[in-house]
Amino acid sequence: MKNTKAITKADQYRFKLSDELLLIAKEELRETQATRDHALQMLREWAEKNPRIVKIRMDANFFLKFLRAKKFQIPVVQENIERYVLLKNAFEGAFKNLDCRLPKMAKLIDDGYMFALPERDREGRRVIFYRPGVFDLREYSNADMLKIHGICYETLMANEENQIRGFVHAGVGTGIGLPYLTLFTIKEAVRIAKNGEKILPMRHREMYGCNINPAMKMAVDFGMSLISQKLRDRIRLYTDIKDIGLEKRLLPKEYGGEMPMAEMIRLWKQELESYRTQLLADDEMAVNLSMYSDAAKEGSVGALKQSLNGCTGANDNSTYGLAGSFRKLEVD
Repeated sequence: MKNTKAITKADQYRFKLSDELLLIAKEELRETQATRDHALQMLREWAEKNPRIVKIRMDANFFLKFLRAKKFQIPVVQENIERYVLLKNAFEGAFKNLDCRLPKMAKLIDDGYMFALPERDREGRRVIFYRPGVFDLREYSNADMLKIHGICYETLMANEENQIRGFVHAGVGTGIGLPYLTLFTIKEAVRIAKNGEKILPMRHREMYGCNINPAMKMAVDFGMSLISQKLRDRIRLYTDIKDIGLEKRLLPKEYGGEMPMAEMIRLWKQELESYRTQLLADDEMAVNLSMYSDAAKEGSVGALKQSLNGCTGANDNSTYGLAGSFRKLEVD
């Protein structure tokens, strides 16, 4: 099939990871060579036939991060991919030009706002460490916060082992107070939480928070109410980081671990640089914005509950739809 919308090659995929990861992918994600090959072919055909999609990556790695995150549920994956590209186009200030070399991004990285710890945990998962207290409200905007998260998450999601094993999140709330509640309106916070959980292709396995200002309890409770029960059950909050239910050896030396934080950040910057070119090239992906409702372009919660097939210009009986001919793509 000729990929006229492709910005990357529709490559022939080969599973080159360990037998352990092969087994995890099969048992937890329903991934086999047969389901994978079939899904990749169907997604490429769907993208070509979908008139709303203008340009998109066609390489296996791009599609697999969505397939693995949603356990190869093809209709769900189609919806996620399209919404993902839609939001990149509709909110360019936050979700495009994800460049780790931008002055503000470079400073946030150097200050250790968020970074992936070099060593994997006992389950082989990468741990993302957060220090939100270094986010200076006088210097940075809410768009800067979304952008730095995009840079970090996209870099990590490109790694196949991460796609399969998932992620652990650990944050230290030192320095966070009530002024931080002004970063986002309630509507914005709700939309970010709902869109992030539904669209971002990440497997969130465990989440730890510690040193949280008691004055922020109401905000924390509100944030917890925005996410699914599945994610809430994976969150653990601690008064002090010394009590955190995470292997201490993984943490920066300043927080009870072994490796100095400055060295961890140096290694993290190398990771970010290694994926920088591809991440910037992803800005070429595009959809026809005129074919979406205003609510869909705004990422409204109500729009998330409706199939994109109901958007302006879509035909419910078309072959690119989620509810029509692609029902047959679900694989046992």
